Amino acid sequence: MGWCMTTTMSDRFRVWYDYERDCNAKTMTMLESVPRQRRAEPDYPRACAKFAHMVAARWMWLHRLGGIDDRPETRDWVPGDGTVDEIRPHVQRVEAAWSEYLSGVSDDQLARSLEWVGPDGTRRRWAIEELLVQVFGHAWYHRGQIATLVADLGGQAIDTDYIFWSRPEVVG
Repeated sequence: MGWCMTTTMSDRFRVWYDYERDCNAKTMTMLESVPRQRRAEPDYPRACAKFAHMVAARWMWLHRLGGIDDRPETRDWVPGDGTVDEIRPHVQRVEAAWSEYLSGVSDDQLARSLEWVGPDGTRRRWAIEELLVQVFGHAWYHRGQIATLVADLGGQAIDTDYIFWSRPEVVG
């Protein structure tokens, strides 16, 4: 755990994914900390749905990158509003697949472009490096929303800022 100076962009993404996997575990812990009597309130399924969305988006991008064959549909992933227990196996599956993909990615591959057709039918092209920055940023954004919802529901929000995972050296 923790930050190390990386020499390549591909190494940086591997370190960031170690961090993201830790954050996924913390997100599940946060969701599980919401008192049972508060889980019937609209914000709890909203928080779970945001987490399921994060995981499904990761899967969709890996599919587009050619890292997996099957294409996820968010609505098929989590029945109803979803619970942590329903989401957990998908998190494990996505983490294993992304870890495998990132273990073999090179800086040369990151410099290539990916073309895909979005849900609106528009064909797009983007550098894989930029796409991966977006995927990581997407998770950071939604984790903040989830932490806020959890705290509002009386659960324990956990700080998932990178600095707390990375643990910079104390020098004074």
